[in-house]
Amino acid sequence: MELLVGEQGELDRNLLQRCLELARQAIGQTAPNPLVGCVIVRDGQIVGEGFHPKAGQPHAEVFALRAAGDRAQNATLYVNLEPCNHYGRTPPCSEAIVAAGIRRVVVGMVDPNPQVAGSGLDRLRAAGIEVVVGVEEADCQTLNEAFVHRILHHRPFGILKYAMTLDGKIAATTGHSGWVTGAAARNRVHHLRSTCDAVIIGGNTVRKDNPHLTTHDVSDHNPLRVVMSRSLDLPTVAHLWNTKTVSTIVFTGLGANSEVQETLTNQGVEVVRLDSLTPTQVMADLYDRGCLSVLWECGGMLTAQAIDQRCVQKVLAFIAPKIIGGVGAPSPVGDLGLVAMTEALTLERLEWEAIGSDFLLQGYLKVKSEGSIQNSKEVPQ
Repeated sequence: MELLVGEQGELDRNLLQRCLELARQAIGQTAPNPLVGCVIVRDGQIVGEGFHPKAGQPHAEVFALRAAGDRAQNATLYVNLEPCNHYGRTPPCSEAIVAAGIRRVVVGMVDPNPQVAGSGLDRLRAAGIEVVVGVEEADCQTLNEAFVHRILHHRPFGILKYAMTLDGKIAATTGHSGWVTGAAARNRVHHLRSTCDAVIIGGNTVRKDNPHLTTHDVSDHNPLRVVMSRSLDLPTVAHLWNTKTVSTIVFTGLGANSEVQETLTNQGVEVVRLDSLTPTQVMADLYDRGCLSVLWECGGMLTAQAIDQRCVQKVLAFIAPKIIGGVGAPSPVGDLGLVAMTEALTLERLEWEAIGSDFLLQGYLKVKSEGSIQNSKEVPQ
């Protein structure tokens, strides 16, 4: 491996960034586990690297230690997340690090999981290993923001994505919406889906757009496709019902159309009836299925409910330099019950990016208080 030179602090930061680079190779595939990369350095040379590929597989530290072999003795180990210290599907990494004779460990961030939460660091220090924590912590937190949110709030991390014209429309007054943005922006959405575990739409989107909701071959990983439809007023032929390569779940109410349910079930679609068909209940089910991040690609009414029920944490708005007009043309977000501009929800940690002729604005919804914004309405048909 390449000889490493430079000040210790700079080296630590560069090698933590290498850990993040390795971890990203498994993005979208580790749920419910975090993204973790590991690098081992001895005498100024990288002697071992690894990343966690998916749940049930060895952790990043194990792969890196295997690659290093005897060269791990008195080496420095870099990892973006605190090594685990408990027995789960795999043995604790802290014990493997101690047994390998590692001299120094540099960690990006403490694991928020109560089963770890500093105990891995304590175990390393108790073994006489020098431990440094918090190197490149902001980037480490961002990479695993979905994992952290899931651990702290017991629900998946919600991402709202929509494309709109410069005057805030997602379609014309006729409902025609193909295409608001250009090919480059749409390709970016395909990549975004590859990083998520599930993508949610409402029944109206199925009826009007007949979407695939796949990554369109930009990645081997496709998210679980989720439809929310209270009455199951859905077409019996649609791209989403082709489940040979990508699974689809339809969440519906107790009084839904039983004939359509039977037809969908026969096509391999899982139909789940809920007493209360709300974004909160659907996110709870997806949490139980192990999802980390969920992408909302729905219409304005369902989007408003997802926001209202705190099921959206991050927003990606693709903005096209077009004006379509129309008083009745749909907008990205339906009624939130807010009547003054001073009540408007705001985004923080904003980022702007030009993508072809379009622009992407992304940021995080600023949480003002606990609970919902207003009384929830019913999920659309």
